[in-house]
Amino acid sequence: MSDDDLDLAFEGAEDRGRWKHRKKEGGGRTLMALTLVLLLLGGLAGAGYVGYGKVKGFFSAADYAGPGTGEVAVEVASGNTATDIANTLYKAGVVKSAAAFVEAAKDNPKSKDVQVGSYLLKKEMKAADALSMLLDLKNKNVNKVTIPEGIISLQIFDRLSKATGIPVADFKTAAKSPAKLGVPALWFKRRDGKKVNPTDIEGFLYPATYEFPKDAKAADVLKIIIEHFNAEMEKLDFVNQSAKFQISPYEALVAASIAQVEALLPQDMGPVARVLYNRAYTGNFPCSCLQLDSTVNYWLRISGKDAKSSEKLLTTELHDPKNPYNYDVKGMAIGPISSPGEVALKGAITAPKSDYYFFVTVDQKGAMAYGKTNAEHEANIQKACKNGIPIC
Repeated sequence: MSDDDLDLAFEGAEDRGRWKHRKKEGGGRTLMALTLVLLLLGGLAGAGYVGYGKVKGFFSAADYAGPGTGEVAVEVASGNTATDIANTLYKAGVVKSAAAFVEAAKDNPKSKDVQVGSYLLKKEMKAADALSMLLDLKNKNVNKVTIPEGIISLQIFDRLSKATGIPVADFKTAAKSPAKLGVPALWFKRRDGKKVNPTDIEGFLYPATYEFPKDAKAADVLKIIIEHFNAEMEKLDFVNQSAKFQISPYEALVAASIAQVEALLPQDMGPVARVLYNRAYTGNFPCSCLQLDSTVNYWLRISGKDAKSSEKLLTTELHDPKNPYNYDVKGMAIGPISSPGEVALKGAITAPKSDYYFFVTVDQKGAMAYGKTNAEHEANIQKACKNGIPIC
């Protein structure tokens, strides 16, 4: 098409009267030119629309508009970037595009606070809403349980059952195989000649707050706890540190579990552990036995009975030959009597040297007094009585 044809076409559009005075044969060319121009403009408009759509899609990530439907579990792993999380959400059908989530994360300064774990989200969510749900810990796909220091395995099973809905019986069954749950073989040996019960999980259920996947079985839950126990023992260098006392890690664990129950204040964990070592291993204490109410009470509890305060324990209970934790058993107790925490564990492997063979709580704040002889111990007991401690 010539420039003249274009000119004619535009001229005709601007002033209808002018083209009427042209030659008749020129009118056909003008009409054709006008038609072609309209087609050309229409084509350009169409191409422009398509191009706009492509550009719009490039600069604005595809995103769902609604709040989403249904439920889907997604996992945020350790070390995940916003892009990693975005890809996970896209594959799970939560967001329409990974780019939409990345954009939402860039726009929200709190996005860096997303925690590791499993979350319950919805499918086909607006990316910003998905991010908000990840930031709300209520949406974590977990059962949260806190195991405090000093409680026994039966109490722990009860707590775990209430939080997860898994029957206590399932935990008891799974707990009978500590080695299968991840307890290393080194924990089933002692240096004092006593045998370790390979079915006893007591002492290995490390006190902490845990988050368990909602679909976890009893064994899965206990494996997570044991994994944490192993990590904490590694952090404390517990195995090597206990060797300095010429005892096995298991014996030190037993001492820690007793100190956890006997000592009320952190500063007494180590000194109490030293008293236990002095009684059990030096040969300078009559019978080389522990003679502790706490071990006797442990046996009562795992036998389905209630623990008793010191003044209410019967002589027959203290010396019960059927109780392997009784007053007369020589050496360190045959196993842990609680779940010791970090402070008690540290106390067991850093127990300060002393010639003490006795300890007793002497005031309402929980402070301990120590004695080298029975006479000193009796004096400390009188002090405790004057301070209102019910042991007289």
